[in-house]
Parts: sequence; C-alpha cells; structure tokens
Amino acid sequence: MTATDDRPITRESPRELARDARAAAREGADGIAGRQRDRLAAMVAHARARSPFYRELYQGLPERVEDPALLPVTDKKLLMSRFDDWAADREVTLERVQDFVADPARVGERFLGRHLVVTTSGTSGLRGLFVIDERTLAVTNAVGGRARGGLTARDALRLLARGARTAIVTAPGGHFSTVASVERFRRDHPRLAWMMRVFSINQPLPDLVAQLNRYDPAGLTGFLSQLTLLAGEQEAGRLRLRPGMVIAGGETATPEALRRLATAFGAQARAAYAASECGFLSFGCAHGWYHVNSDWAVAEPVDAEHRPVPPGQPSHTVLVSNLANRVQPILRYDLGDSVLLRPDPCPCGSPFPAVRVQGRAADLLAFPGEGGEPVRLSPMMFGTLLDRLPGVEQYQIVQTGPAALLVRLRPADERVWQVVRDALATLLAEHHAGDVALVRAEEAPQREPGGKFRRVVPLAARP
Repeated sequence: MTATDDRPITRESPRELARDARAAAREGADGIAGRQRDRLAAMVAHARARSPFYRELYQGLPERVEDPALLPVTDKKLLMSRFDDWAADREVTLERVQDFVADPARVGERFLGRHLVVTTSGTSGLRGLFVIDERTLAVTNAVGGRARGGLTARDALRLLARGARTAIVTAPGGHFSTVASVERFRRDHPRLAWMMRVFSINQPLPDLVAQLNRYDPAGLTGFLSQLTLLAGEQEAGRLRLRPGMVIAGGETATPEALRRLATAFGAQARAAYAASECGFLSFGCAHGWYHVNSDWAVAEPVDAEHRPVPPGQPSHTVLVSNLANRVQPILRYDLGDSVLLRPDPCPCGSPFPAVRVQGRAADLLAFPGEGGEPVRLSPMMFGTLLDRLPGVEQYQIVQTGPAALLVRLRPADERVWQVVRDALATLLAEHHAGDVALVRAEEAPQREPGGKFRRVVPLAARP
C-alpha cells in the first residue's frame, strides 16, 4: 500500500482483512506501526484527491504524510459545516443524507445503494451525520474477530450452543450506530435475522427481563449502566441468562464493574470504547483497559493546545483518525474525551496501545419509586429519547434533587418545552418513578468550566 494507492475499496475482501488483522497482532508493535503509517499516508492522499475540503485544508503539506501531527485538527462542527465538500464520494450530499435519515423505515438500508448512514448527537450536543462505507464495516468485523479470539472453551461452547444469538440492549428507532448496524445485517441476511435482535431500554425493566429470558442470547451487549441493572436482575434470579460473552459500551467501564458483570452472568465481560466516527476504535481486555486498534486507527491524547500528552497523564481530549472509511475521511478529529495512555505493557499481553477513558462516565439517575424501591435509569434513556424529538436543537438535563430535573433547551420556546416535558413525563411514568418535578430553565445549556458539555448530569455527578 502506498500514499497514492486509490484502488476501489471492494478489492480488499473480508477474508483478506481478517487475515491481516491476525497477522498484525502476531507481528507486534513494529508490524502495527508500519501498517498505521502506510494507511495514514494512503488515506491522506485519498482525501486530497477526492474531497474538496481536504484538498483545501492540506495545501502545503508534504506529498506523503505518515505523521498525524502534521495534519490540521478537525471536529464535528467544522466537518458538518462543510458536509458536501467533505465527502470523498461526490454523490453524498447533506440534502440527500438528511432526506434519508428523516425516514425511520430506512434504518440500515444502503444509502445510494452502497453506504451505511448513522446519526449521533455526541457530547457536544451537535447532531452528527456519518456515512460509512463497506470497507469500514469489513474492517470492524475483522478487528472484532481478533478481539474475540480470547474466548475460553466454555464460553465458546455457550456461544455455539445458542447459535451465536446476540441481544443488543439499546434504544431502538432512529439511525443510531448500533441499531443501524444490526438492521444492515438483518437486511443483508434475512435468513439469519434471528441471530441479532435489539431490545429496547425504553420499557419497564420486568418486560425487558422477560423478553431476554425468552430469547436466551449467547452474547449480551449494551450500555454499561443498563447491563449493570440487568446484572442485579440476574443476581436476584429474575433474569436467567448463560451468555458466552458480555460487552459493555457507551460509558466508562471500571475493572470492578466488569468483574460484577462477569460474576453475575458467569461469562467473560469486556468493554468497548468507540464512536460513530470510528466504530472499531478499541476493544476492552480483562484488566479494564481499552486497546486501540492502531493498525486501522490513530488515537492521540493531547492537551488543550493539541500538543501530545505523555503516557500516564490524563489528556484534555483525544484526536482520532479513521484509516478505513474513504467515503467521509475522519482525520485528526477532536473526539472530546479525556483519555490516559498506559505507560507500560498491559498485563493481558496485547501489543496494541492501551488507554483508560476519563470523560465518558455516565452515572445512573436514581429517583424515588412508586413502591418505595428506588428507580435507576441510564442517562442514555434520556439522550436517545430527546435526540428523536422534533424541534430540539440542543438540550441539557440536570438532576437537581432526588425527584427533580432541570431542563435547559435551545430553542427555548413553549412549543418545544411542551413536547420535551410530555416525553420525559411519559418515560418516568413507564418506569414507575415517583412524582418527579420537571422544571424548565431560563438559561441555555451550559458547558463545564473546562469546556466540556454534558447533556445529562446525574445528581451524584454535580459539583
């Protein structure tokens, strides 16, 4: 592979990608670094050749770029503002993508007959629209297979015994990454649709438990906070699952949290740290670290001035480069999370760099329950609900007391407030939370002193 290599992305077969992923792990740090340099150079060359935005941004750079530090920093706001010029596939336009995602019936359908579209709001509160090519999906499967290579014989047998059925516990509806990926699989493989099923977090916990018991999955994945609730149901005997693998994502997973999941379900528990911008960014190990798939991605911990932060020190943010997606190149992209790069080899033996994530912790919101027992809800429930409401440009929910929520909105008009208030009241009632006061704030959504923006702030997380 060279910096001028612009072969059609379909020439790299899934089998070749999987074989190369295994070879990178065997070759160790040198083999991984070599792949990263070549793939970065190839992606920069491709972006320059096909994207008007990057052609303009990269004027004056060397012909071949192997060092990401030479590249200007990008972020969601910048890329969304230049959407049509950003796309390397010149048939991808903002108008076409917006029309596509406006129809929930098209979730998982091939956009323009070839791409996957996902949406997200992320921590910035700014809606993101991301177009993902087939090559990226193949790379995701390849590095995912590499991560699953550490299954014990018992867990592997459990997976096989249940036909590898996978339950994804998340928020259904919308073109969110997890849901869209599942729907793509179900559309492409209708005879195997039973192997993957989405279970809604927007339903009472007893109903969710009953559905999971009937499905009896081999793999269980979802938001960490929701899986923690399910672990409690498993410990109480109401949930009766025997999965071969549990994967927690969306929120920072501590070793203690993973141990609880592993003990409750009697299976390996791993964490995943990724984003819609780079869905294969890392995989978790048994020691609670996220190993960056650095043969296909670059993750740079940096300070507020985008200068490198030494290993062992928390960063201000992390800059991510996706070296697979050629339809919308993501290069030196400010993801907004604070990470800490491990300064020494991880005890798990992985040759891939290991990080801990400081900025994605999402504590459960606890409310008094109607029957006296506390009701605990994931912040993701609120986020995915409000993401879908019409007219909401930006929001922030702050728990100000055990039974009180302050809601900051933009725009701050009465019509939008009525829609938001009714949706929140319905969510709380469905989960049997007590009389929770919903208060409309006069002020707009606020950033934290360090510049971070949190859409949902639990009572325990307030300063």
